[in-house]
Amino acid sequence: MSSEIPAGFRPLMLNMGFLEKNGPLYGRWQDGKLHLGFRVELRHCNPGNVAHGGMLATFADMQLPMAARFQSQIDPGFLPTVNLACDFLAPAPLGAWVEGEGELVRATRNLLFAQGTATADGVPCLRMNGIFKIARRESGDEPFTLDRLFGGQ
Repeated sequence: MSSEIPAGFRPLMLNMGFLEKNGPLYGRWQDGKLHLGFRVELRHCNPGNVAHGGMLATFADMQLPMAARFQSQIDPGFLPTVNLACDFLAPAPLGAWVEGEGELVRATRNLLFAQGTATADGVPCLRMNGIFKIARRESGDEPFTLDRLFGGQ
């Protein structure tokens, strides 16, 4: 099983709580879009040795708001999930590189709407849509930047 991470991807530096147990996730900014990825490990799998739907949903819940945040060019605070829909298109087997791409569909004063897809070793495995609440950043909070999250893209 390969543990290699594709060129240009850097580890997400938000390793706390739930993400610490389910990561690591990696990111790369390419062609105006944020790509997230992870290598499917045994701890991500269901009894069929493919990524558990809950892991893929967790991945979608990171991919979409992060992609929408950077494409919107606004500086919101935390983006709580209002709605998340996942369509599981194919399995993501143990050892596969799962890579997602998301895009901002619409930004309103209070909400970000996003959609995206993910592949497992190049095969489409997940279609995702989400709505995220814009929570204004508190004064004194550090802004979320690509450099802060991925250590200098």
